[in-house]
Amino acid sequence: MSTYRIHSIESAPEKSKSSLRGLKGAFGIIPNIAGIMAASPALLNGFVGVFREVHAGSFTEGQIQALLLTNAVTNRSAWPVAFHSALALKEGVTAADVQAIRERRAPAEPKLAALSALTRALIDGRGKVDARALDAFRAAGFEDEQVLEILAVLAASTMTNYASNIAEPALEEMFQTHAWSA
Repeated sequence: MSTYRIHSIESAPEKSKSSLRGLKGAFGIIPNIAGIMAASPALLNGFVGVFREVHAGSFTEGQIQALLLTNAVTNRSAWPVAFHSALALKEGVTAADVQAIRERRAPAEPKLAALSALTRALIDGRGKVDARALDAFRAAGFEDEQVLEILAVLAASTMTNYASNIAEPALEEMFQTHAWSA
């Protein structure tokens, strides 16, 4: 059980309140991890800024969720795995592809497989990937600029994955069916 407080809009530091309002508007709830991150306005506001840019980029919402799910699995972060499993399914990623990512396997859908493989390689290689990984990404129909865009997705997910690994937030009831452990 987490020893970190899960802030509401009312209990959060003043500088975190606007970001919490925005997240509540986006998800209909304040995710527990965001309530914890609110204790540090620098962390929460940095996350929200990157999060906003990620969702304004060139990837589809399903692709973003596949990336975020891959990152959570690779970082062995249970709360984000459950959260992004639910969102990936909502965004049309097949149950089989979600399960594959959760098991560190390649999804059947070729673009999701390329995205998942490259993001896992970036995390495992600490940002260093070989030419084969980049060539496979391009062969799936992606552009060089999108390799760089993946870094923004990694930045957003690293903040939540690491915060989750430290704080171990309770999993909301709505995500319980997607619970995961490393």
